[in-house]
Amino acid sequence: MKKYRYISVLTIAGSDSGGGAGIQADLKTFSALGCFGASAITAITVQNTLGVTDIHSIPAAIAAGQIRAVMDDIKPSAIKIGMVHSAELAVTIAGVLRDYPHVPVILDPVMVATSGDRLIQSETIEVLKKELFPLATLVTPNLDEAEILSSMKVRSVDEMKLAGAKILDTGCYGVLIKGGHLQGETLFDVYLENNGFEQIIRSELIATGNTHGTGCTLSSAIASFTARGYDLSEAVQKASQYIHKAIAAGRDVKTGEGHGPLNHFFEPLALIKHELD
Repeated sequence: MKKYRYISVLTIAGSDSGGGAGIQADLKTFSALGCFGASAITAITVQNTLGVTDIHSIPAAIAAGQIRAVMDDIKPSAIKIGMVHSAELAVTIAGVLRDYPHVPVILDPVMVATSGDRLIQSETIEVLKKELFPLATLVTPNLDEAEILSSMKVRSVDEMKLAGAKILDTGCYGVLIKGGHLQGETLFDVYLENNGFEQIIRSELIATGNTHGTGCTLSSAIASFTARGYDLSEAVQKASQYIHKAIAAGRDVKTGEGHGPLNHFFEPLALIKHELD
């Protein structure tokens, strides 16, 4: 009898009790894109569509244990990292991931929520850059996060390119700066690789307040497409298309009184399985 395995992806991130972002959005995205999702929870947030009111950080040893349990048994083909709330967690996660150097890492440096709430301790930022960025295949900051990481104002596509170059200096292979906060009918994301490759990704603005979890979903989609075998630039393009469609599909749905979520399952794919040797 033939045996198979699913393509799997691990998310290392925080839990959103409102279900629109964090671990919950990551697992929905993996499933929608035909991947089996596993998780290592780094923090529990008290959160809904209106904002974040409290954060409980998971002990570093427990976070590390979750990661190893998944890596050694399920053996995911890609890893997405989201909310890393403390410097101790950042160091611990980096220490574990160094034991699995061949698995692509998509790092979403979650620092500021859609609601404007700060989600990371200030002293953690430099530790993130030193410990985790050199392990990352791709880092995906939004404009606010790009400003923090590059120590410069980012208000145009040219400034996004300059900030991206500074972020590449941390040792990551690629950076995708998300320009959704720039005003205009056309949105611009800037994708750079450390080999000099550069791409501007354009999309049309969708008028909606339902954008909660967009960053989490995008990085998870990139991880999913990477796990499915696409090269990084293709994975970024396909993930950008998925996000645009997910926002469009959920733009008229009311979930809560604040920023609602995307429609992750507008066109779900079947779980992909490969025959074992």
